[in-house]
Amino acid sequence: MKNKLATLLICFVALVIQGCNKEGVHVPPSEKTSESAERKAEVLEKNAAAVGSDAPPSSSEIITKTEAQAVDPVGNEPLDDAITCLARTIYWEARGGEAASMQAVANVVMNRLGHEGFPNTICKVVRQGGEQGACQFSWWCDGRSDNANEDDSYAIAKEIARKALNRQLTDRTVGALYFHQRKASPSWSREYIRTVEVDEFVFYKPHERAAK
Repeated sequence: MKNKLATLLICFVALVIQGCNKEGVHVPPSEKTSESAERKAEVLEKNAAAVGSDAPPSSSEIITKTEAQAVDPVGNEPLDDAITCLARTIYWEARGGEAASMQAVANVVMNRLGHEGFPNTICKVVRQGGEQGACQFSWWCDGRSDNANEDDSYAIAKEIARKALNRQLTDRTVGALYFHQRKASPSWSREYIRTVEVDEFVFYKPHERAAK
């Protein structure tokens, strides 16, 4: 009995100082912050995927900078939440480039979200086509590690992902759903309308017909 009371007392103190989960297990502040961000991101991506939904998130739904940075802190956790999937895409597709190009990559992912022909979650958008063979984002199927190992670049990517989910980014791509590096000339680019060039990338959107 004394041991049980001691355990409850320890958990109570931890709850006051940092927090316990509902089972009475102490949860580190960083983990609690990450979980909060992931819950918010799930709601935000559902809202973004809803047809005709363009209402800004409420103050309670907004992902904070601290919350976003707490997600996937070392850049090697499984891709199973919206922030990680979006941030890794921004990181691998445009790391080392200007902030504008990183934001534009985020725009494309968000534009695809829920669009006809594309999935309604960010992770499914990123993984569309599989990890081997044909895929939508080259980093996902290049056979290399997906871990983000440049802390500064990944922190920038997570901040851009946060703003994208919060609907705080201007769409630099003018509604684009596709892009390629300027030096490339893929055959599919002839099928679409060029919208804009941002740094080393060229962006496109489909004609009136549904995207593929």
